Amino acid sequence: MTRVLGLAGWSGAGKTTLLTRLIPALREKGHSVSTLKHAHHSFDIDKPGKDSHRHREAGAGEVLIASGSRWALMHELRGAPEPRLGELLHRFSPVDFILVEGFKRDPHVKIEIHRSANGKPWLYPDDASIGAIVSDVPPTGASLPFVDLDDLPGIANLVVDLAWPLDRTLAALSA
Repeated sequence: MTRVLGLAGWSGAGKTTLLTRLIPALREKGHSVSTLKHAHHSFDIDKPGKDSHRHREAGAGEVLIASGSRWALMHELRGAPEPRLGELLHRFSPVDFILVEGFKRDPHVKIEIHRSANGKPWLYPDDASIGAIVSDVPPTGASLPFVDLDDLPGIANLVVDLAWPLDRTLAALSA
C-alpha cells in the first residue's frame, strides 16, 4: 500500500539535502520510495537541439523518451492550470512511500524541516497537517514529535510512523 508524506519548509531549510539522505535510509529498511518535487518556477529537463525537445517545440502535448536505462514523460501544460497534488499522486506506480517536497500549503501530513540560521518563522503553529518537526533547534511550545536534523534513523522512523495511506491523502486533498 502506497503511503504519502510531505517535507515542508522554507527555501534553504535543507529539504532536498535531507531527502537525498533519507531515501537510501528507507531503502536500507526494505522500502521502495518515489519522490514528487514542486518547482516554483519554469524548468526544463530537456535540452535544445535534442529530438524530444524539437517534438515539444513543434507542439506535442506529451513526449515520452525511453531507453534501456529509463523512461521519462514530459507533459506540456500549454496554458492549462498547474496540476494539483492529488492529480500528480495518481500518476505514480505503486511504491511503499511517496515523499513530497514542497506543496507546503496542501493539507496532507507533513514533517516540517526548519533550520534556525534561515531566520524564517515556523510553519507548525499555522498548519494543522504538520505531524512532526525536524530541526537543528527544538521548537518552543510545540507538542509535536521532534527529531534533530542529524538523526537520520529517527527521521526515517518518523516517515514510517506518520505517512498516510494514499487514499487518506487524496481524501484530505479533495476535502
